[in-house]
Amino acid sequence: MADRALRGWGSVRARTTLASTAVVAVVLVLAGAAVLAVLRHNLVDSASLQAEVTAREVAGQVATGTDPARLRLPGGHGRPVQVVSADRKVLAASEDLRGRPPVADFAPAPGPGPAPGPGPVPGPVPWQPAGSPGVPGGPAASGGPSPAVPGGPGDMTAPPARGAAAARARFRDVRLPVHDADGDGGRSRDFRLAAVLATTPGGRTVTVYAGASLHTARRALGGVRDAMLVGLPALLVVVAGVTWLVTRRALRPVEAIRAELAEITGGDLDRLSRRVPEPSSRDEVARLAATTNATLAALERSVARQRAFIADASHELRSPIASLRAQLEVARAHPEFLELDGLIEDTVRLEHLAADLLLLARLDAGEQPRAERVDLAGLVHDELAHRTTDRVPVAADLPGRAVVVTGSRSRLARVLGNLLDNAQRYARETVRVTLRQDRPAGPVVLEVSDDGPGVPEAERERVFERFIRLDDARSRDEGGTGLGLAIVHDVVRRHGGRIAVGEAPGGGARFTVTLPATGEEKREDPDGPGRVSEPGAAG
Repeated sequence: MADRALRGWGSVRARTTLASTAVVAVVLVLAGAAVLAVLRHNLVDSASLQAEVTAREVAGQVATGTDPARLRLPGGHGRPVQVVSADRKVLAASEDLRGRPPVADFAPAPGPGPAPGPGPVPGPVPWQPAGSPGVPGGPAASGGPSPAVPGGPGDMTAPPARGAAAARARFRDVRLPVHDADGDGGRSRDFRLAAVLATTPGGRTVTVYAGASLHTARRALGGVRDAMLVGLPALLVVVAGVTWLVTRRALRPVEAIRAELAEITGGDLDRLSRRVPEPSSRDEVARLAATTNATLAALERSVARQRAFIADASHELRSPIASLRAQLEVARAHPEFLELDGLIEDTVRLEHLAADLLLLARLDAGEQPRAERVDLAGLVHDELAHRTTDRVPVAADLPGRAVVVTGSRSRLARVLGNLLDNAQRYARETVRVTLRQDRPAGPVVLEVSDDGPGVPEAERERVFERFIRLDDARSRDEGGTGLGLAIVHDVVRRHGGRIAVGEAPGGGARFTVTLPATGEEKREDPDGPGRVSEPGAAG
């Protein structure tokens, strides 16, 4: 059970589910962090705006000369306000901060000095966009100095003009032991504090501190964060479940293919006729199933050919062996009837058949021919010179130069010999060998033709199959074993060439072998392969 569980977790479905869930988890965590950061920034900006509006309302009253004791300060909890002089005395404070020392000193009012000239009548200060120095989200929001020109309206160290409030505010987060709008007592709370300088008509500069509670913002952030923490696992479970189901559905045809293949390969070779199911979808799995079925079909044909080859080889071997046994039994009973010529003939036939079978076995095993340069013109000349017992004389038409191909000389000689044997078997009067190369470095063409009955067009592909005879009326002694042309076909293919059978110009069969050339050497030899021999000259 444990092994099965481990195999299950090592499956494609499990790995896909884990990978997709991990990716979604990382994306959701990053997206959640980004949402929380943006939300916090917006909530802090909102608190900054609320605190600055309150501070400017009070600073406007100070700038008009209102007595600190008569300032209209915001009522209720959660809106702390203090007016602090340059010597850090609290001139006015909201209900939450009464009797308390200054809540902050990050924007102290300048000390006594030359009072700036009278300024314009104070009015509403235009709101600066977020990102400007000294406003929420700007450099001054962190509590740092405003990059204003010294003595200018944006310089927090210089007092505003008489009867005016500073154009810029400074902000800082502080913890105050006061009630907030949602508070439940005197616990300390975090506030966003805005500081605005204001100068009375008499030239006295004070700092107005006003705060807005951050408790609501942080509670909202906590609520969103908690919702994300609760929803994230549930969402990941949904993603994992959907991925698991979708992957299982997508891989179901693959499992069906695997199970069917296991059934096919787990039994005998007769099951090769079965096929894996092909899904109706036109996707990669359907193409995999089609390719698998094509492979099974090719394997089935190969096994069928192998079985037919074994059966035919057994049948061909049985006849000469049975003939040898009969002759030996007769010779043992009647020594005077012993025919050595018949015994030798049957033995030679067995030897040739065994050699043909061995060569076909090597070709089926993928044995590649030896890569050597072979002068095909010289090979044809030498082969014809050794054929002194042919029934029909052979005429040769060869070029007066070397025609070089790459391959095994012995196997190419076997190709020519088998084609000539086949032509001698059917020819009436003429057998002709033609070798040509139409252009330098072009393909080499070897033709062997006869004037026999020829090969019917419907049988021109079948003649290259093993143990195929088209002359069923003849005896096996005259018709051969049916392996010669099969060997020619396989050897030519291993040399990168092709063979075709057609009709000779004067009737009969013409076998055409096309081989790739590897080079060309000029060699003039009036007594060599360049001559054109007449019938009978080859002998």
